[in-house]
Amino acid sequence: MIWKQAKTMTKRTRNYVDPIDFVKDNDTWLYAPQKLPRMSPISLPTIQGVLPFDGVRNPSSRSNTSQKIFMPYRTPANDWVPKVGIAESAAEAAVALEALMSRDIYDLRFQPLSVEFKDERGASRTYTHDLLITLKCGYRRLVFVRNEASLKKPSTQREIQAIVAVTPRSAADDMIVVNANDYTRQRRENLFRMHFFMADPDWEADDIVWQSARKLRTLYYMKDLFPHVEVSQRRAFGACYRLIAQGLFKANLDHVLCESSRIGVAA
Repeated sequence: MIWKQAKTMTKRTRNYVDPIDFVKDNDTWLYAPQKLPRMSPISLPTIQGVLPFDGVRNPSSRSNTSQKIFMPYRTPANDWVPKVGIAESAAEAAVALEALMSRDIYDLRFQPLSVEFKDERGASRTYTHDLLITLKCGYRRLVFVRNEASLKKPSTQREIQAIVAVTPRSAADDMIVVNANDYTRQRRENLFRMHFFMADPDWEADDIVWQSARKLRTLYYMKDLFPHVEVSQRRAFGACYRLIAQGLFKANLDHVLCESSRIGVAA
């Protein structure tokens, strides 16, 4: 009897709401993220004491496939004054951070140059280079960042060749292609934290940790250093990150760096 009453009960007369009513049609059959409408790029207001973004294209418009990264960075070219950088993907930001931590870096620019080329169908297309790295010796290098699946396509290789052909020789000395898949999530997170600690230098802690590590014969994990240094664990932890960033310590960046991570003195 109860079953018959429930069977004949209509949606209008029931006094409860079925959870299925809250499920959107897109979620019931389409498992991929719903494509969102395009939005205008984010335009940052003037930040006191920080140089503005100077790329030829603002890549911060909304995307379903990539993360847009805003980051302040310092280079000798700007007298170490912070400058806004905008990366079109997390991998692109990681490549930039790795370059910024090099002792040979002089300047770094995001979205530095746009070129026009003909695609395979003869249509005109515009491409904006991802990064321009300038070394202290004056050598300039353009960086093309793309995921591995795309790089394996012959069409992408032909596109790269067309881009190289139309890029003025005066723009850079060479151009390299970087596989974004080489920058795993753990490696990206480690690079982001290294950049964070490098922005807060502690020369005293760095020197104490470095000297202790060179003398310690039982160094296997990062935490093995803490009882042998005359600074707090917090300062020693940051020093380890900075020493890894400078290449004085070696570690596996494809694993998240923590107190239990294996580290060693670089040869």
